[in-house]
Amino acid sequence: MTPPETPLKSAAWLLEHLHDPQLRVLDCRYALTDPLVGRIAYLSGHVPGAVYADLETDLSGPVQPDGSGGRHPLPDPGVLAAWLGSVGVGNDSLVVAYDDPSTGQGFYAARAWWLLRWLGHREVYVLDGGWPAYLAAGGEPSTEEPTPTPATFTPEVQWEMVATAEDVASRGEGTLLIDSRAPARYRGEVETLDRKAGHIPGAVNREWAGALNEGGRWWGGEAQAARLEAGDAPTIAYCGSGVSATPNLLARELAGVPLGPQNRLYAGSWSDWISDDRRAVASGEE
Repeated sequence: MTPPETPLKSAAWLLEHLHDPQLRVLDCRYALTDPLVGRIAYLSGHVPGAVYADLETDLSGPVQPDGSGGRHPLPDPGVLAAWLGSVGVGNDSLVVAYDDPSTGQGFYAARAWWLLRWLGHREVYVLDGGWPAYLAAGGEPSTEEPTPTPATFTPEVQWEMVATAEDVASRGEGTLLIDSRAPARYRGEVETLDRKAGHIPGAVNREWAGALNEGGRWWGGEAQAARLEAGDAPTIAYCGSGVSATPNLLARELAGVPLGPQNRLYAGSWSDWISDDRRAVASGEE
């Protein structure tokens, strides 16, 4: 699957194409600390025609009793495809996902972007700057919930985009393992979400938030390449549960390395890794 020239769309582009018949918009606003925040924000005002994509119920699968798969497991491809079809996303749709980087958690749209690309959908993009950029460009909020015409979405799953715990454990010396969490969580100094602190041995820390500037816009490809310091090495990115790592995957694509064998997500991430107590844990800097 050949990726688009860029995984981003500007707010100006969105306003110009808002009424295109093939356009579908996903509102991905959310907060890990309060699952209702995003839906309340959506009901208070959203891009006209946008449907709400809930991280827990739409963009994740059910959590397993033993913790395997992590806190936000990948959804079943057929279930995700059926939901996409139910909200009007078909194989010929052009999808734009947005969230709100001003909240400090601007990684949910990238999760939606990654998931659609995982299902083989080429025309999916993240709105650069998110909801604040839409408003700043003159976009009007809507409180009307759309009634989408159902579509057919047939997935072609790209399994080469996914790394398992076994892939991480057996990775070659030339593969760079990127921990996308905040530095204090990487070093094991604090852990607010998972039962163990620290990181996967051998991982380097590249916090996801560095992919965005202070205004919530994405840095360009050269800046992303300099920040990630991955060069031509194949990379596997992880975070706490496979959500906030996705901005680093998008950043790597901006730097010229598309999703695939050279740019993979460890979907279960840290919460999956620590579900097996036999797996080693490191702390401090590496």
